[in-house]
Amino acid sequence: MPHRVKTLVRRTVAGRRAELDRLRRFLLIPPRVISLQRRDLLALTIGGLLQPVVSSAAAPSDQSAVLHNIETYLNGLTCISAQFLQVAPDGSTRTGKAWLQRPGKMRFEYDPPDPQLLVAGFGLLVYHDPDVNQTSNIPLSSTPLGILLAKNVVLSGNVTVTKIETPPGEIQVSLIRTGKAPEGTLTLVFSTDPIELRQWRVIDAQGQQTRVSLYNIKTIAPLPDTMFEYVPGFTSHSG
Repeated sequence: MPHRVKTLVRRTVAGRRAELDRLRRFLLIPPRVISLQRRDLLALTIGGLLQPVVSSAAAPSDQSAVLHNIETYLNGLTCISAQFLQVAPDGSTRTGKAWLQRPGKMRFEYDPPDPQLLVAGFGLLVYHDPDVNQTSNIPLSSTPLGILLAKNVVLSGNVTVTKIETPPGEIQVSLIRTGKAPEGTLTLVFSTDPIELRQWRVIDAQGQQTRVSLYNIKTIAPLPDTMFEYVPGFTSHSG
């Protein structure tokens, strides 16, 4: 193999490994779990650009009411579409469109020139990279997305709430999987009037933060199951 080709291959492999590590950090998946998957996964480091605000912790007497309202909202959520902005820890950005249908289904389509696809459905999170025509999957239950997409969202038991903050116009609820604190923290951010999911953030075991922000959110009619299946050769429902 020519030296130039070998160099390009090494760079490609190194880049894939770095992006795989970002995916692991965002989804809070232990390295042992990711190591069982294909090494071509790219990072789902979707984030939003919210203006800094002064945070204030909710009083203990208010926390039960806040959590009840959040659980009621999430359990009442059926099907939404939205656009998203991705900001990786290194500052790089990407955009795309998302659909979320509870319980258990979600679809993220990245805009060109890198039209990767992420689909959650039927207990699996499936990632497709058309650049190399490779597809990978991991159990949905091993990711923070499993909390959002659960049939019955309960912010206790298998989930431990570590902090509730109420800056103006927002509710921020920080969570860990019970007994899994070293894996990292998931923070859900909601608007307050009305309550609506706007963002989620992850801080991994190394202190790396990634954020997911949704905008142009619309409630839509339920979508067919095929929307949340990966069909080889078909990557976009956007139009």
